[in-house]
Amino acid sequence: MKLIFADTFYWIALINPRDNWHTIALDYAQKYADDYLITTDGIVDETLNYFATKGAIMRRKALATYFQIRQEPNMEIISYTPQLRQAGIQLFDERPDKGYSLTDCISMIVMKQRRIAEVLTHDKHFTQENFRILFQDSNFNNLT
Repeated sequence: MKLIFADTFYWIALINPRDNWHTIALDYAQKYADDYLITTDGIVDETLNYFATKGAIMRRKALATYFQIRQEPNMEIISYTPQLRQAGIQLFDERPDKGYSLTDCISMIVMKQRRIAEVLTHDKHFTQENFRILFQDSNFNNLT
């Protein structure tokens, strides 16, 4: 079973049928259902916050996705601990030139700790830390 990190980008694309990457995210979810997806509290927060102002239907759909993730045996939400947050803040401090968000830094720490090389995102910041982003234009056809 392959470990993959799921970033906010993936969850938004998966939930929102109007997202440019929606079809690709759905295809990925179906074709690679055996992959073990890891995400974090911060990613859940960002995703729910994104959909908070998108109307009641999208808000409920996002919340339903969260509850589904919690029940899936091949998905895990990593809770922030004080140690994880501190490690993320340290990376945030060490990369002042990169423009990484704190959530991205914590995600990168989790990926390093879990030895996860691939991330479901289009965020180029992850490549700067030697992770492979799965939703990039050059991989577009490989995911469908």
